[in-house]
Amino acid sequence: MSAIDKWMETFSRRLARQSSRRSFLATAGAFLIGVGAAPLLPVARAHAGTGDEGDPTRCDYWRYCAIDGFLCTCCGGTTSSCPPGTVASSVTWVGTCRNPTDGKDYIISYNDCCGRSGCGRCTCQRDEGDRPLYRTDSANDINWCAGSGADIVYNCSTAVLMGVSTGE
Repeated sequence: MSAIDKWMETFSRRLARQSSRRSFLATAGAFLIGVGAAPLLPVARAHAGTGDEGDPTRCDYWRYCAIDGFLCTCCGGTTSSCPPGTVASSVTWVGTCRNPTDGKDYIISYNDCCGRSGCGRCTCQRDEGDRPLYRTDSANDINWCAGSGADIVYNCSTAVLMGVSTGE
């Protein structure tokens, strides 16, 4: 028997003593499910092809055309996620902003992040397309945390890119 055969036999016998068929099947199943679920992982697909340039910590960033509040990018979050310790309100307002890089209009969902004291940094109030309070889906002067069931303390606002506007 060659050295490789002896090593392989020793390795196989040790593996057989230390594990069972059930644990092998559980590990193999978990691996297969993980491989199958990999395409479902969150990917920033909305950023693809948008030429998303600019500084998201500044109020003149193109996505903030209808925002009113503190920017989550200055408070520990991103343009599309709340800072740790806060939760996104379940109700939002929407706006349509033109990306100066590609000249297209994009639908932006503005989400308030709730749950702790106000951030107080990077105040931004841009009212392009803002509607009166009776058009709540397009009004940016509402504390959206009050309707979320979470703490009603407003922390900051995100600007989530939803897709290209069709102009309808």
